[in-house]
Amino acid sequence: MAWIFTSDVEVFAGAAEPWLLRDPVRNTAPLTVLRGIRAGVHSGDVLLAWLEEDGRTVAAAVHAPPRGLLLPDLPASSVPSLAAALIEAERVVPEISGPLAQVEAFAASWWRPVKRRILERLYRLESVSPLRRPVSGAARTAGTGDRELLAAWLADFHFEALGERAGELLPVVSSRIGREELVLWEDGGRPVACAAFSAPIGAMSRIGPVYTPPEFRGRGYGEAVTRAVTREALDAGATEVLLFTDLGNPVSNSVYQAIGYRAIADYAEIAFG
Repeated sequence: MAWIFTSDVEVFAGAAEPWLLRDPVRNTAPLTVLRGIRAGVHSGDVLLAWLEEDGRTVAAAVHAPPRGLLLPDLPASSVPSLAAALIEAERVVPEISGPLAQVEAFAASWWRPVKRRILERLYRLESVSPLRRPVSGAARTAGTGDRELLAAWLADFHFEALGERAGELLPVVSSRIGREELVLWEDGGRPVACAAFSAPIGAMSRIGPVYTPPEFRGRGYGEAVTRAVTREALDAGATEVLLFTDLGNPVSNSVYQAIGYRAIADYAEIAFG
């Protein structure tokens, strides 16, 4: 068996998309990025990979810079050969994310040292629980007039989470506004929090990011906008609604559990030095 690389999204989709769709919950990130590649959001040096055994796809991976390499729920035994194939191809992989065991297996096989490790947890919506306390304000779908505000907020979110500046976010924000995937919570006519969801793929939708600027925290806006965007995902036809949390942030983990999300798997994001 040997890994096959391509930059042609439709060639990759023909070989690997059915395999990814066997488990859209655990493969949520690669599936949503694959849609972004098709939509032209990721127009850089895209590398798409899959592994075949007896003519059947048994593993896949997606790399669409500036995002890191994304691993789906592939067999852990296939990860060292993926790392070796990428090294042989002289592929630059500054970071990787995916299921915890697979990401750690890749890091153990990669030639660069680990610079940063973020442990995450994947949650699935079980049922929406009652609101814990009243929150003033209301939700609305973001429009084109919100582009600059949302790009600035998502840049702040990225910096808080990773300690580094994000790239140009306006194209991504514009694309998500066009698909009506961004929701604002307003109080007194002023935006105070935001959240996003992905339009359903295989009846799966993922929530995130969710962001409340520091000056508006502690008032329930984050929970309120997450509830609102969860309802948007369900209304859009999702039967599986997911989100990732940083395990280093106990507040967000407790909020999402209070809404009705339940943990199903641990993931990780590793950056290399």
